[in-house]
Amino acid sequence: MANVGQKTRFNIFYKMRSDASKHNEQLSSRSAASDMMSIDQGRLHRIESGVANPYPEEIRLMADLYNAPELENYYCTNICPLGDGIPKVDIVSLDRISVKALSTFRKLEKTKELLLDITEDGVIDESEKPELEKILETLEELEQVAQSLKLWVKKNL
Repeated sequence: MANVGQKTRFNIFYKMRSDASKHNEQLSSRSAASDMMSIDQGRLHRIESGVANPYPEEIRLMADLYNAPELENYYCTNICPLGDGIPKVDIVSLDRISVKALSTFRKLEKTKELLLDITEDGVIDESEKPELEKILETLEELEQVAQSLKLWVKKNL
């Protein structure tokens, strides 16, 4: 890819198109990529240079065309104002995801017992709140592992 500004070079949308161009030469051209997605070339330039944020439907087009499902997670966690509760996920190797999953699964038995102890009387008192926070952390960890695996599968299968 030709002469690219510093700001654009580090933009995730540009990087994902650049990575995808290794498998689809047409994507090395912004013009061809914009035609393939039916997005105005100037709009794609503004997105890749960080001047404009993409719309959700543009993210879906890019994610599909570039085989980059991580763009959807990036958009939801960094751009969309409603995505603050969505776990940020990076695509890592399957073996790393598996190890993290097994580690999290090991914590679930303890978490289950703790949840039963806290909720058996139907009341959560002040002394139980820190333990409830630990339960939520473990569940968020499990959610992140599940999202990582989903992204890995989308990207690789």
